[in-house]
Amino acid sequence: MTITGLRALGVAAMAAGWMQVAPALAETELNVVMQAPLRTLDPHLSTAQIVRTHGFMVFDTLLGMDADYKPQPQMADYQVSDDGLTYTFTLRDGLKWHDGSDVTAEDCVASLKRWAANDAAGKTMMEYVASIEATSDKVLVLTLAKPFGHVLELLAKPSPVPPFMMPKRLAETPSGEQVTDMIGSGPFKFVAEEYRPGDQAVYVKNEDYVPRTEPMSWTAGGKVVNVDKVVWKAMPDMQTSINALQSGDVDLIEQVAIDLLPLLQMNDEVEYGVLNPLGIQVTGRFNHRLPPFDNADVRRAAMYALDQEQLMQTAIGDPEYYTLCVSAYGCKVPLASDAGSEFLTGNAEERMAKAKELLASSGYDGTSVLMMQPTDLTILSTQPIVAAERLREAGFTVEVASMDWATLQSRKNGWQPVAEGGWNMLFTYWGVTGIWNPLVHALLDGSGDDNAWSGWPVSPEIEALRKEYLVTGNLEDQKRIASEIQSIAYDQGFYFNAGEAQTVSAWSKGIADLQPGPIMLFWGVTKPE
Repeated sequence: MTITGLRALGVAAMAAGWMQVAPALAETELNVVMQAPLRTLDPHLSTAQIVRTHGFMVFDTLLGMDADYKPQPQMADYQVSDDGLTYTFTLRDGLKWHDGSDVTAEDCVASLKRWAANDAAGKTMMEYVASIEATSDKVLVLTLAKPFGHVLELLAKPSPVPPFMMPKRLAETPSGEQVTDMIGSGPFKFVAEEYRPGDQAVYVKNEDYVPRTEPMSWTAGGKVVNVDKVVWKAMPDMQTSINALQSGDVDLIEQVAIDLLPLLQMNDEVEYGVLNPLGIQVTGRFNHRLPPFDNADVRRAAMYALDQEQLMQTAIGDPEYYTLCVSAYGCKVPLASDAGSEFLTGNAEERMAKAKELLASSGYDGTSVLMMQPTDLTILSTQPIVAAERLREAGFTVEVASMDWATLQSRKNGWQPVAEGGWNMLFTYWGVTGIWNPLVHALLDGSGDDNAWSGWPVSPEIEALRKEYLVTGNLEDQKRIASEIQSIAYDQGFYFNAGEAQTVSAWSKGIADLQPGPIMLFWGVTKPE
């Protein structure tokens, strides 16, 4: 719709008549219900999908990952020396921060260092790096001290903590302190004055953004923005979200509960489908630092007690949208493996009998398991309830603590005793693009490091294999190593793989050109006026 108006131009002009003002274009606003409320903003300090999606709206990365899992130039083109030890990145023309200043190589050096300090895979990479330095305003050079074959892959990875670039002044924020000034160089600008944590986040098109010329492909290629504004709205429950979609109050729901799809099937004005082709893996994580899961036999007993099919059936329901997949890396990726399948497959009754036997011989003394349950994230709200019942049947004492997702995210980072706010087990999920190999898979970190992802397992065997994986470029060797890591991780009870699921999005008819990808992507999308 266009808006026209008349403006008085003073007494003399009014005497002569009226002048019609040129029409102004209406603003195109896309209203979206995301899979979780956005409560924190720093994309370097969170593995939450909603924060990562926010990051890709506001910030950009040196490299992007295309739909074939291949790193591609994004903010920078690159060259690799013949010996594979020197990587030279040249920033492309037209890159500006949202405050109008130019993006420089020094900004990117500071950003890479901050990212590496907060990402497990990045921290590992830095053990092989001799230096990262800016040699001019547009050129930065990363030099390895010893061979490391995954530099490009890590700089392009879309999850769980992508290496987002930010101005040097923000990248030098003290360790552990949140960056709250959302100044990036990405295709959208964050509207700080309209942000209401947990309720609303607003983004407007970055008019200064210059997309690459290549076709869009996941987080690579030309990020062409076709809407003026994107508004993320929080809704109290899925039924409310669906009602809002059907009434036209929202245009898109990122994740729809599968059991409510029949409501959409009856509405010709609503469409739905899978936008993330690789899907997600649901995971049950044990806290290895607190009793009772500091005991490997107790963890093994829990592994046998839990049941993939029951968890998937309860949470997803429709088998069309889930897979009982053993692979720790996802079902459809090159490193997919069935190693350690005895902990995840087989007759449920026989597995339960094995669980009871193991628990009885483990020395378990009845210590209560505190299971955290997120009440405001539909896809994860049922698994803790079902898992708690299975564990109780095996002989565990279990308490389910209900809380919102933001509280769970905060609480999971602490390893203090349960009585002081700690925890024993939680369920979460990971996009397959964030777990597809042992280097990026945060749950396979066996270092026990305080800064590792929550749960903190310790396994020198896995750490040795991960280091072996880092230096091999042969796919067959990588498959062998990945399989061995998976077998040990399951045997030591790193976490329970609860199965792989597809997430379904729904949108108003007329919304077009939604892009498939590892997260919800808002470039390319069009909305009719």
